[in-house]
Amino acid sequence: MISVGQAIVLGIVEGLTEFLPVSSTGHLKITEGLMDIPVDDPTVVGFTAVIQVGAIAAVLVYFFSDIVRIVRAWGRGIAIPAERYHHDYKFGWWVIFATVPVVLVGVAAKDLIEGPLASLWVVAGSLLGGSVVMWLADRYGRHKRGEDDTSLTDAMLIGSSQILAMLFPGFSRSGATMSTGLLLGLDRVAATRLSFFLGLPALTGAGVYELPSALGSGADPLPLAVGTVVSFVVAYASIAWLLRFVARHTFTSFVIYRVAVGLLLFALLGTGTLNA
Repeated sequence: MISVGQAIVLGIVEGLTEFLPVSSTGHLKITEGLMDIPVDDPTVVGFTAVIQVGAIAAVLVYFFSDIVRIVRAWGRGIAIPAERYHHDYKFGWWVIFATVPVVLVGVAAKDLIEGPLASLWVVAGSLLGGSVVMWLADRYGRHKRGEDDTSLTDAMLIGSSQILAMLFPGFSRSGATMSTGLLLGLDRVAATRLSFFLGLPALTGAGVYELPSALGSGADPLPLAVGTVVSFVVAYASIAWLLRFVARHTFTSFVIYRVAVGLLLFALLGTGTLNA
């Protein structure tokens, strides 16, 4: 159903948008619609989840030293009670705890997420709704707290906010997590880095979970592999750029872009140019 050429395009879109607060799911669905690929087909849904693994691999490589440090501290804390004071040990547990609500909702609402909520009308509305939340968070957040000044409550709220993006594709997983971090008073760099770390388990799990169904429903392994590799390369570059960008700029440009894409999508759907 998806050719190698289409896989390259989707891999580029996935890599560019997975970690930018503009909704990778929304952009993938728009791109699929423009290429006449049925957005709610199980094979297409599985393909989308699998190529996300390429983007997640980019995070693992980019933040490898940070991840190793956290995992080592977590392991030492489990083995040695005296080491449990360390923030990295606590953060390891927080990532696990914050993933549980996302997994539960994802499993319970799977049919809705892959069915009615996959509509491009939902994507368009969520792009606009998420833009309002992001603007408010960036405008009124205190931007005072760093990454080391976080708590379990912060991690649970930021991690659980990914549910918004699951239920409303277009809201943006990174947009939801970054906005929540800003509303909790974190600075932009801290909110962005936490968005990466707290999204790793859920996104990796989704890709692994969907892999058997994607292959079993007739997806060609070659386009899957090509799309995944392309998303990895593009995502790595996007991560490096985003961290430099948020250190010096507000999220206003992302908000403007999201609003423009949401309005354009409404226009395309309303005129029948795109099928929802």
